[in-house]
Amino acid sequence: MSHGAGLVRTTCSSGSALGPGAGAAQPGASPSEGLLDLVYPRTHAALLKVAQMVTLLIAFICVRSSVWTDYSAYSYFEVVTICDLIMILAFYLVHLFRVYRLLTCISWPLSELLHYGIGTLLLLIASIVAASKSYSQGGLVAGADNQSPVAIIKVQWLGPKLVINMNPNRGPEVA
Repeated sequence: MSHGAGLVRTTCSSGSALGPGAGAAQPGASPSEGLLDLVYPRTHAALLKVAQMVTLLIAFICVRSSVWTDYSAYSYFEVVTICDLIMILAFYLVHLFRVYRLLTCISWPLSELLHYGIGTLLLLIASIVAASKSYSQGGLVAGADNQSPVAIIKVQWLGPKLVINMNPNRGPEVA
């Protein structure tokens, strides 16, 4: 009994960023295929991520450049803002470089939804603690109060619109 070479068909893309001709465009390939998604930076989800990163950076700079009245409260606020900024940047890069097509074992929409939920809760707690400890420092109040509404709006606007899509060939969708 011999098992000869047969044709194996898969539903996943066989292209890889590390394969031969990774940078070259394939004949007949549509503009939506490839390593870099040129349409994603113009979507509402991408613009929201950029706005979140900018506001987190502004809040971090406000708190970092002010005179602290309580070390533990403001250092917690700094850690939460920077960690949230790094995670939002990571999700932005995942969508921009279409990493979700390569790592299909991770449910990217679900992980992003969990990140937004946990990150919002931590930002809300950090903002309340930092605002309560910054009674007379203008920069600290501005940095802490900047993030409370942003955190709430982030979950209320994006949370219900995030569609959990289990298809590994397509990225997370915003309805």
